[in-house]
Amino acid sequence: MRYVYLALLLALAAVVFLFKFQNLETVTVQFLSASLTLPLSLLLLGVYVLGMLTGGVFLSLIRSWVHGATTKPPVRG
Repeated sequence: MRYVYLALLLALAAVVFLFKFQNLETVTVQFLSASLTLPLSLLLLGVYVLGMLTGGVFLSLIRSWVHGATTKPPVRG
């Protein structure tokens, strides 16, 4: 089973490197008065990572709201 995981990891790495080398053209991103020029593959990687971070924060916020709404308050007496 270890060799299957290794083969899958190598295939994924090959796909990532192929994507990177096919998207070397540069793009310019502008926001307000700032601009940034970088390769398209790096821009997509940055957007992906930013999406993972914000998605994880959003899901944990929703989970805490649901947990707070479904738990009973402690009885004081």
